[in-house]
Amino acid sequence: MIEYAVVGSGIGGSSIAAYLDAKGHKTVLFEKEPYLGGCSSTFEHAGFSYNTGATTLAGYEEGHIVKSHFDALRLNPDLIRTDPAIVIIQNGKTTPRFSDFESFLGVLEKNYPHPKNREFWMLIHDLGREFYTIHGHYYSNRDSWRKLISLTSFLPMLVKFQRYLRTNAYDFIQDFYGDISEEYLHFLEAQIFIVAQAHSREINFFTAALSLGYTFNETHYVPGGFGALFDKMTENMKDVRRNTEIHKIERNTDHFTLHTKDKIIKARKVILNSTVYDSGKLFDDGMVKNYYKKYETLNNHQSSFMLYMTIKSTKQYEHHYQLIQEEMYPHAISNAVFVSFSDAADNVFCGKGHYSITASIHTDSRWWNDKGTYKDQKEKLKSQMLKSICDILDINEIQIVHLFAATPRSFKRYINRSQLGGNAITMKNFLPKLPANDTPIKGLYHVGDTVYAAQGWPGVMLGVDNLKRLLHV
Repeated sequence: MIEYAVVGSGIGGSSIAAYLDAKGHKTVLFEKEPYLGGCSSTFEHAGFSYNTGATTLAGYEEGHIVKSHFDALRLNPDLIRTDPAIVIIQNGKTTPRFSDFESFLGVLEKNYPHPKNREFWMLIHDLGREFYTIHGHYYSNRDSWRKLISLTSFLPMLVKFQRYLRTNAYDFIQDFYGDISEEYLHFLEAQIFIVAQAHSREINFFTAALSLGYTFNETHYVPGGFGALFDKMTENMKDVRRNTEIHKIERNTDHFTLHTKDKIIKARKVILNSTVYDSGKLFDDGMVKNYYKKYETLNNHQSSFMLYMTIKSTKQYEHHYQLIQEEMYPHAISNAVFVSFSDAADNVFCGKGHYSITASIHTDSRWWNDKGTYKDQKEKLKSQMLKSICDILDINEIQIVHLFAATPRSFKRYINRSQLGGNAITMKNFLPKLPANDTPIKGLYHVGDTVYAAQGWPGVMLGVDNLKRLLHV
């Protein structure tokens, strides 16, 4: 019998599966698709390679959670440091987010001058540094007593940062600056949204500060595409089953029975890397279904519309751009497009003299369910995004050698989820209400961007670390 069945190979699933296997536990990783990584995978389309969604590795540096986990696996990934982490372009103003504070502030003052800029961004910088030095907190949802005890582990953090936890980010920024232009607000809002996956009015300032300050930390590009990192992470695992979808899970007295199309697998413990609000569909058991049902309201239906293209160009591009315009894009909930380029020297991922581009914008998954309007909507948003990207980044359409788009329906088909970006920690959904990595169901656990601690590599890895503690491994 399997000791751990890990269902889904996203950041959380691949990470915990590789760790458990390395520690000698009989572990099997199941993945529906032929490639690992979920939202962070790499795939081929018409012979060209693309990163599915996530394109930035954050948190891989000394003292940070991602490097700590990779070190535990004795994994030394091949990475390229990206600095600036991102280049933001708004109304003709170009602002590189350098990791060096003074370099960034110098550009910021030219584009968005304000007497309180140094004080504000130093606060952002220091809050991030202080947060990553705090350890010992964990979160459990096994039962009320364990939950209460785990919440007390956050007391030092709550005391230290209480001023920034009790007010929403929008109000804090307005009060701090006093007078701030709409343009500068949009500049801040776009950066908060792309990291926190929520608007400034919905989250506390501390969460916003970590979002605005992530570029002061090291960020990296993965040569060969993100899929290469997942392949490397799991290469020593004894049992990784790709092209294997779990259709149903039965709960028994001392184990679970997992059903694929043509096989039945027994496991003592199950770790799901699916969204917490969709996981109940895998079970017929009333207790399990009721547990997941209470989290269905967390589904904000937020998703992404993706534009993938390969261009032939000799121009030097940065790895990441955020393009902010005044108006909202059609069929989108954002006025900012995030554009990622492959590294110019990465000839494994993309042919010499070519760039692989992954561009995304936030949308609502429910807007793509009408078959009658689907194609027109898709073409309209695709055209608008393409025009913005080409105009702002000086790309001639004759340089494009391959181009296609993907909607929330595409993601539902390939990675079994249409909601993307995870379960943001908002003012209404803070720790006591947040799903944990354990559950009241014995042997059933969860990991990924819809449970503790949040989205992105650092957030999901904090959840993986939390799960290690709860499993006592």
